[in-house]
Amino acid sequence: MAAANPAKSLQDELTCSICLDYFKDPVSLDCDHNFCRACITQCWEGLATNVSCPQCRVTFPQRNLRLNRQLRNIVEAARELRLSSGKEPEPERLCEKHKEPLKLFCKEDEIPICLVCDRSKEHRAHTVIPAEEAAKEFKEKIQAHLKMLREEREKLLGLKVREEKRSLEYLKQTQTERQKIVSEFQQLRQFLEEQERLLLAQLEKLDKEIVKTQNESVSEVSEEISRLGNLISEMEGKCQKPVTELMQDVRSTWSRSAKGKFQQPEEISPKLELRLSDFSQKTVALMETLRKFKEHVTLDPDTAHPQLVLSEDRKSVRRRDTRQNLPNNPERFDCWACVLGCEGFSLGRHCWEVEVVDGGGWAVGVARESVGRKGRISHSPEVGIWAVELWEGQLRALTSPVTPLPLSQVPSRIQICLDCDRGQVTFIDVDDEAPIFTFPPGSVPEERIHPWLWVWLGSQLTLCP
Repeated sequence: MAAANPAKSLQDELTCSICLDYFKDPVSLDCDHNFCRACITQCWEGLATNVSCPQCRVTFPQRNLRLNRQLRNIVEAARELRLSSGKEPEPERLCEKHKEPLKLFCKEDEIPICLVCDRSKEHRAHTVIPAEEAAKEFKEKIQAHLKMLREEREKLLGLKVREEKRSLEYLKQTQTERQKIVSEFQQLRQFLEEQERLLLAQLEKLDKEIVKTQNESVSEVSEEISRLGNLISEMEGKCQKPVTELMQDVRSTWSRSAKGKFQQPEEISPKLELRLSDFSQKTVALMETLRKFKEHVTLDPDTAHPQLVLSEDRKSVRRRDTRQNLPNNPERFDCWACVLGCEGFSLGRHCWEVEVVDGGGWAVGVARESVGRKGRISHSPEVGIWAVELWEGQLRALTSPVTPLPLSQVPSRIQICLDCDRGQVTFIDVDDEAPIFTFPPGSVPEERIHPWLWVWLGSQLTLCP
């Protein structure tokens, strides 16, 4: 059966049940009822969960508003159709004071008024125009402002799309660079490990050949020493005998004594010397390669003992006679004149160099981040310090007990190589390319490790750039 008033039924379908006006930005609930977005949002204001439909009272655990584009388009079409056809005009609003239609607009007060209001003292001196004319002007202003707002929104949307696209491109680039870095360092680690195995194997082979040559030489010399000893005993016995016996078999005796000349064997074969020279050249080349991967290390002023003075670039440290007035923060060493590097390492291999100017004593090495800072502490692995020091002209490793290092001269530049993965620290004389001392694998715990320096009066230590 057809509806008695189809236009009225259509208007009811396009009207929000809350504001009783045409839908504005219509949204649908899970129960398929529609409301203006502003109306349902205001209706649910203050409710966190368990919101309900104002029409059917169905409860929902969470807010789920779906924009109803089709309904919005139908509402717009119906509104335009109504305005163009002139049918079913909107009911006129009446003046609350005079109950007359609000057909005029007061520009001064910016409110709609009726004809009676226009004649009153309140609006008599004001500029009053027809409401339709004011609405047209206002609509034109709104449309112009809407145009500007839409243009601004489009610009922002375009900017958002461009920024998102650019961010994705940057993220792809950083991911590519990350993969390249991981791959390159993996290859570098494999290369260094292979070089280490190869050089150590060559050294072991050289050791065996040197020992073999030495044993052969010693055996030959020992046999000749024994022969000469027997001959000397025989000749000494001859000298003690009477003349008649002494002169017997003179030719035979003289012939045996003439064989006493022995040609010394070479201390080491030319081939071994050549191989040792080649090996040294390989070691020097590898050291030069490793130097390219030195860390950029700086000193941490918050850890420096009050008698230590750091350079402006925090790369050099020296010791003064008096203490500076510095805050006694928990990080600062307060007894021994020590300082830590800012950089800490817990993974991988890291190298840096320290230039030393001796004035009485110094120590260089590494320390764990949790090393004690207050009071007198032992400079040893037991407390978390792995280092070498110069004290009273003697270079020694700070083991327990200390290990004297038999070096012909004190190094002026020391390279510290920390292998966190193996727990090993190696010290190298940069000038001679010679190892000084190595704390073996497993010595350094799996903890964050920092460069560590100790300075005596007159000495100066500098982290090489």
